[in-house]
Amino acid sequence: MLCTKCGSTEDKVIDTRVVDNGKSIRRRRECLNCNNRFTTVEKIEGLQLRVVKKDGTHQDFSREKLMNGLMAACSKRPVSNDTLVQILNDIESAIQAKRNLEMSTDEIGEIVMERLRKIDKVAYVRFASVYRDFTDVALFTEEVERINNNEG
Repeated sequence: MLCTKCGSTEDKVIDTRVVDNGKSIRRRRECLNCNNRFTTVEKIEGLQLRVVKKDGTHQDFSREKLMNGLMAACSKRPVSNDTLVQILNDIESAIQAKRNLEMSTDEIGEIVMERLRKIDKVAYVRFASVYRDFTDVALFTEEVERINNNEG
């Protein structure tokens, strides 16, 4: 590993922790040249996951893009970052479980909405309003009424 401060390749591992339910290892390192400490994460390299978009094009799966959508939906809501990471991990696992390693944006959106519906109704409605592209207030109102009727 290259030191983030001096670029030296000489370092020692001072702490190792298993994270993401055993899917990753976090290592704290110290540069033997300048004593700078930095963190690295080791993750099993999987096959490249692909997303089939609504227009039929294929795109690499992006955790960052999905996390941005989740964070927007959960903005100012009592949903922890750990919960969002778990949703991301669940989606990646669902894609990897498929033999062709592809999943449509519709399938991904449904998984996300299902999870958000269980943890925060407001975040669910926010995500659904973008995902389902509500074109008028009536469709939005129908969705909110459906959620309220399913709660009781």
